[in-house]
Amino acid sequence: MYFPRNHRYHKVLLYLMAVELPFTIVILTLTGIASHNLYRTKLWQDGADNGFNSSPDEQLYAAANYRPYKVPTVWSEFITDYNLVLGVLSTFFLITKVPIHFLRLFYPPLSVIVHGGLVAVYIASARYQAGPDMSDPAHPQPGAPWYITKKCTVAANKDNINYCRQSKALFAFTIIIIVLYFVEFVLSIHSCVLTPEERAERLEKAEEKRTWKEYEEAVLKSPAMIPMSPAYPQGMPAMTPRSLAFNRLGGDNSSDLPLREYLGGSNPRHSMQQESSAETLASGQYAQTGATAQSQPQMYFPPPPKKAAKT
Repeated sequence: MYFPRNHRYHKVLLYLMAVELPFTIVILTLTGIASHNLYRTKLWQDGADNGFNSSPDEQLYAAANYRPYKVPTVWSEFITDYNLVLGVLSTFFLITKVPIHFLRLFYPPLSVIVHGGLVAVYIASARYQAGPDMSDPAHPQPGAPWYITKKCTVAANKDNINYCRQSKALFAFTIIIIVLYFVEFVLSIHSCVLTPEERAERLEKAEEKRTWKEYEEAVLKSPAMIPMSPAYPQGMPAMTPRSLAFNRLGGDNSSDLPLREYLGGSNPRHSMQQESSAETLASGQYAQTGATAQSQPQMYFPPPPKKAAKT
């Protein structure tokens, strides 16, 4: 089974991750600022004042008249929390995959799963941010909200201009990060697919491995490689206690008596006497040398003269 472990565009992916870093930080910052409904309802009300979309008061009217009402996704709390979680998740994946990819452990199949999932969730985020608002038939909004399709200067409340720009920037960075993730996703898929050259190389290695395996099996099954009976190496005759005894009784002058050669053959006592006389002669010479060294006269050094006593 083929499992790709190396990226064909290892450095390119590192560069893309480096480019991805500032966009991820910006998305995390913008989603953090927008959390807890800082300006979502304000932009909703501003659009209603201009007649671009429904009004936040519609949910109050529906509750007062006991009518079911569903807040449009583009103005709901869900999209705010969703974007915040997505920003945190993207930051976590970035600080995790960079060192793993640098160590060449971020394998292409794993990269396909991660980047494919990120592309999917960010496409959903962009879809929610640009969702329609058809809750009010008198003021339908079939496309993206006004803060994306129109200039922020059209805001009825001038305090909402900065909030409009933040929402517009978040949508723009969402589109950019989708493009980056999609490029990384495509490069990872390309690294998972075998090229004709790689396929031929793998087939060649498999054929070579199969040939070597057949050769080893043939060698192991060959009769010439299996010894039929135990044998001694050449130059080492078989020796048993019985053969050693027969050699001694037969007068065989073998080398199984090493002391005989050491002590001088047939007359060991004579050899021992020669060795003892040699040791005695050597000790006598040493003693004579020591006596000669002691009998040599030593040089005499007279004491210094004493001072004469004063009269």
